[in-house]
Amino acid sequence: MMALPYITEHTGFTGTVYATEPTVQIGRLLMEELVNFIERVPKAQSASLWKNKDIQRLLPSPLKDAVEVSTWRRCYTMQEVNSALSKIQLVGYSQKIELFGAVQVTPLSSGYALGSSNWIIQSHYEKVSYVSGSSLLTTHPQPMDQASLKNSDVLVLTGLTQIPTANPDGMVGEFCSNLALTVRNGGNVLVPCYPSGVIYDLLECLYQYIDSAGLSNIPFYFISPVANSSLEFSQIFAEWLCHNKQTKVYLPEPPFPHAELIQTNKLRHYPSIHGDFSNDFRQPCVVFTGHPSLRFGDVVHFMELWGKSSLNTVIFTEPDFSYLEALAPYQPLAMKCIYCPIDTRLNFIQVSKLLKEVQPLHVVCPEQYTQPPPAQSHRMDLMIDCQPPAMSYRRAEVLALPFKRLFEKIEIMPELADSLVPMEIKPGISLATVSAVLHTKDNKHVLQPPPRPAPPTSGKKRKRASEDIPDCKVLKPLLSGSIPVEQFVQTLEKTAHHPPFSCLLEQHGFSDVKVEDTAKGHIVLLQEAETLIQIEEDSTHIICDNDEMLRVRLRDLVLKFLQKF
Repeated sequence: MMALPYITEHTGFTGTVYATEPTVQIGRLLMEELVNFIERVPKAQSASLWKNKDIQRLLPSPLKDAVEVSTWRRCYTMQEVNSALSKIQLVGYSQKIELFGAVQVTPLSSGYALGSSNWIIQSHYEKVSYVSGSSLLTTHPQPMDQASLKNSDVLVLTGLTQIPTANPDGMVGEFCSNLALTVRNGGNVLVPCYPSGVIYDLLECLYQYIDSAGLSNIPFYFISPVANSSLEFSQIFAEWLCHNKQTKVYLPEPPFPHAELIQTNKLRHYPSIHGDFSNDFRQPCVVFTGHPSLRFGDVVHFMELWGKSSLNTVIFTEPDFSYLEALAPYQPLAMKCIYCPIDTRLNFIQVSKLLKEVQPLHVVCPEQYTQPPPAQSHRMDLMIDCQPPAMSYRRAEVLALPFKRLFEKIEIMPELADSLVPMEIKPGISLATVSAVLHTKDNKHVLQPPPRPAPPTSGKKRKRASEDIPDCKVLKPLLSGSIPVEQFVQTLEKTAHHPPFSCLLEQHGFSDVKVEDTAKGHIVLLQEAETLIQIEEDSTHIICDNDEMLRVRLRDLVLKFLQKF
């Protein structure tokens, strides 16, 4: 969602964007924080010559190794953020959205964050599921909806955990114990984080941990331009929360314990380090602030303030950035660095369990998931293993999915349905013929009764051709069934002795009937009459030389063996 303004504001985009309400509100907060951080440090000059490949390779690392710098953009403005958000249409979980009558799109809870969604794209007979950023762990959002993903022709799978070897529960435990250890020794703890998401779970774990660890008089500071909104929003999106948090709302209790931490003054939030914060600030303390890349935001100030003392600790919980690269500009550092990445998204074991449960016909995923990570090439368990093997794709590649649309659903008007007369042709199977006008609009197909022929108009004025109504021809009956060859031949031989056939056949001197088998059926030869009856599964041909009466009689005989409809 952070990239949305680049798509909607700079590409001539004229479409609609669908998102759930928490996604829009929390996405707004994340973008607002980013814009605020960037605008605080305006650049006196803007330089772009360094993007030239010949110059870039002379620059120090990591700039010389940066990929596709020519596509790098300046950060958007708040005006562009608001414009992008105005194009969004809000949707709820399991709500069916019609797209031009061609497909239906439905968001499902993905269990990863407030309002995060997987999407189903389906026509009447085909179904594609898009699964991205999902979690099967019990955290604060509504649990993942797996049942609705069943019977998919194709499941597109992306956004798996970035650290498949780390267990989120273990990491949270490590986070709490390292935090307690530092504070007990009189040091400060810095947690670079986003203003939403994992921070809600961390505050909840700390809430349960504080008293037992004897940290009740240690202040927690949450510093972000959107800290207040983020903490409040999380409390009001009740229907997007997991069941036990929903029930608290009706008690009424705040669903998240950070409300109580704020009331008891253990957790305080500030828009920035200036103003009130500088008056209230006391050490040792725990500070949650952004940005996790350590390149901008208030976190930079604390890195410089606390980096020189080995009593202090910085704990990295966000998996989006390499913590070693984040720390590089601050070296040499005396403060301790702990890496506890918490990523609750699906790992490979959970993926194989999910695929066994929902059983899609085909799986499509990024190429990286079909082979072990380069750093651990022996770990065959760190890849997607499914049958048939997953189709992989690379960035910006166009894929032809392995299924075709074979059927369309057609609606039939009540008055037309009323006029149909079904006939049973086999036990339990009835057929009816339909003459109708097919009306198609917005990918919806309707069968309407055919127009009645207009009464002949008196007067010589001829109507224009465009006003002519198509005539409904009288239909020949449809034929079904198969012709039993032996019985047919016996009947032919018998009819030789019965009028009116006998006179016809005798006058041709007809006597013997010969049957030949062919690849598609049989050929019956009436040798003396120089007549050939070709019997195949879906057609019968009577070929005789200029004897129309004989042909008609033979045809009537063939029809006796078939069902007319």
